[in-house]
Amino acid sequence: MNNLLEIRDLRLSYEVRGIRRKAPEVLRGVSLDIAPGETLGLVGESGSGKTTLGRAILGLAEPTGGTISFDGRDITRLGVKPRRALARDIQVVFQDPYSSLNPALQIADILAEPLIAQGAAHGDSRRDVMTLLDQVGLPADAADRYPREFSGGQRQRVAIARALALKPRLIVCDEPVSALDLTTQARVLDLLVDIQRDTGVAYLFITHDLQVVRHISHRVAVMYKGELVEVGSADDVTTRPAHDYTRSLMLAAPTADPDRQRERRALRQRHRERMGAAER
Repeated sequence: MNNLLEIRDLRLSYEVRGIRRKAPEVLRGVSLDIAPGETLGLVGESGSGKTTLGRAILGLAEPTGGTISFDGRDITRLGVKPRRALARDIQVVFQDPYSSLNPALQIADILAEPLIAQGAAHGDSRRDVMTLLDQVGLPADAADRYPREFSGGQRQRVAIARALALKPRLIVCDEPVSALDLTTQARVLDLLVDIQRDTGVAYLFITHDLQVVRHISHRVAVMYKGELVEVGSADDVTTRPAHDYTRSLMLAAPTADPDRQRERRALRQRHRERMGAAER
């Protein structure tokens, strides 16, 4: 089976002010693949480059080197018109569902917007909106309500419905459950799994939480300082991590036992010290 997404030696630097200042590399030779219908979890701390990688795939950040291919086509530096056409195949779900939804529009208008932009008639779009709401488990009367009238989990369901509107083949999920409580997280993750089973969509699932990616991912890639340090099956990476940084991420998860928490903190510090010594 051919890969749906292929990234090869991707590099990205943001411009900095000052003649003599060298632009730091946010992505440093990243290579990874996503197969059709697969979920690849991309894990790392804040500043590791994982969100920048997602933005590069979406065309929101321009790489300085390397290539991004989708279904065999180079999409690294597309113009505005072909990038808009590519929106049929690649969509995104952002971290904060409220800020990503226009508060002045009713849910029906929010969901119909991408459909109409791609040429759908208003009558057809209304029917499709009802189908989307049903797909994400929201009642039909949600169509005539505003984002402020929903809980965080319900708003994220609306955001997922909008991403599904054009029947994409890949969705970039950028920390889609980190702003939600644990119970709501589980419901949204289960929803994403059900949608993937029904539609065959692939996910790039970006998060800092290894326990979350274990729940949803087929494979996991761990990013540290703009590089991938470990890639493997979700079971291997989350239960038998090979890299000290991955072990450190696992130990960062809180526990209710204060003695165990102290042990984890000390062990995490030792992993960090080993990583620092290796970098020197």
